[in-house]
Amino acid sequence: MKNLGDFLLLVENEIGLSLTPATVGAGFDELPGWDSLHLLTLLTAIERETGQRVPMAQVLEASSLHDIFVLTAPARTAGT
Repeated sequence: MKNLGDFLLLVENEIGLSLTPATVGAGFDELPGWDSLHLLTLLTAIERETGQRVPMAQVLEASSLHDIFVLTAPARTAGT
């Protein structure tokens, strides 16, 4: 998972939720069918892909998948 595009592909492959860079910032309550099982599935996939533990306390404060991307993505340049 090197960038937002990789993250969006991971979300689609693991959860079946197709998002774009413009919609990834939508709140969880705006995502069709979103539930806590989706979150656990995604976090497991992120840990598998990155080899890093997910900062759970911060993830639980996230209000969108974009927030989770920012928390779990490797260091990168602004705007990616």
